Amino acid sequence: MICIFTKQASNLNLPFFIAKRLISGDKKAFSTFILRLSVLATTISVAAMIVALSFINGFQQLIAEKIFNFWGHMRVQHFEPVRSTISEESPIYKIDSVEKKISRFENISSIAPFITKSAIIKSNETIEGILVKGVDKNYPFEKINQFLVKGKWPSFQDSSVSNEIVLSKYTADQLNIDLGQSVLIYFIQENGEIPKTRKLKVVGIYKTGIDVYDKVYAIGDLRLIQRLNEWDKSQIGGYEIDLSDPGKMEKTALDLYNQLPTGWNAITLKELSPEIFDWLQLQNTNKYILVVVMVIIAAINLITCLIILILERTKMIALLKAIGAKENSIQQIFLFYGTWIAMRGIGLGVLMGLGICYLQKYTKFIKLNEEAYYVDSAPVVIDYTQVLWVVLSTLLISIITLSLPTIVSRKLNPSKALQFR
Repeated sequence: MICIFTKQASNLNLPFFIAKRLISGDKKAFSTFILRLSVLATTISVAAMIVALSFINGFQQLIAEKIFNFWGHMRVQHFEPVRSTISEESPIYKIDSVEKKISRFENISSIAPFITKSAIIKSNETIEGILVKGVDKNYPFEKINQFLVKGKWPSFQDSSVSNEIVLSKYTADQLNIDLGQSVLIYFIQENGEIPKTRKLKVVGIYKTGIDVYDKVYAIGDLRLIQRLNEWDKSQIGGYEIDLSDPGKMEKTALDLYNQLPTGWNAITLKELSPEIFDWLQLQNTNKYILVVVMVIIAAINLITCLIILILERTKMIALLKAIGAKENSIQQIFLFYGTWIAMRGIGLGVLMGLGICYLQKYTKFIKLNEEAYYVDSAPVVIDYTQVLWVVLSTLLISIITLSLPTIVSRKLNPSKALQFR
């Protein structure tokens, strides 16, 4: 029997050969149950990391896109460091030469003038405070079409000011307003003057899912606000700017600031809404904590599994030592064994994790409370670089930690282990 074993193993790496025989051994043995349990635990750990990373990526990207689509990546407006980000702007002059200079920046894809004005909207006995965002006919409505629940955006006539307005679904629901209705809007004037009243027709209803926008903004004609403010046609609140590469937002803002007239400012949406972006950035911390915890769990699971397997194979280890097997060779047997468990668990985990991600991407079976999370279903963005890092880090940590339980085999005294055989 020893001759047959030696003949079979002569052309193979002996530790690998023995590990392979152990893996494909008695299917009813307790060690087989432990092996399957360890593979399952590693699979779940890896799948959980991939799913969590993809969901957090999707969440961060979708919320950022919603914010940028509604308000652009940057604004150019009068420099007022102490003014609230949702208050009215001081006027700047619409200058063609400055617009052309801004448009020539390589990273800028669109530029649109805007004005905001505080108002109170009344319907029946209910009132709501809003901030009307005035835009013109050249505004890139295509980027916010995704938010339009029903109706249309305001239409702009060259000869007259538009009397159309688009409300958020939140405001419309609060006031019980539907499309086609006319509403009284009281525009707040400075210095305590009597509010100016306008009757506007609701032609559209939008919903971004972001409370800070849905509870505040309505969209109307820029020229209406110019009249209410008694500004001339060349005065605006600022420019809303979209970028081709949001990753260069800060650099573009700094470069643009240096080219603007004195008293103007180029400010990013991250500076205007720090609370939202700080919250999104916090998700990165959660992401890293989750990965570390799951890798540790996978490593502890493998260590526990290998210790149990070594203890179950005590007599085999003792016999190998008795016939002259080296300590390193015996350690390698269990390293191969543990690595096989880790690799199988990682492979199945990747398949499971990606499967869940793609299922969510196309079926959206995981629903969320939009009021709390700004989205109605868990968004998914799979970053294959992150998936690769999950695979490599789990495998590396597993291999390193697998060396710990194999030390047990070195402490084994073969004469004592074989004594009670």
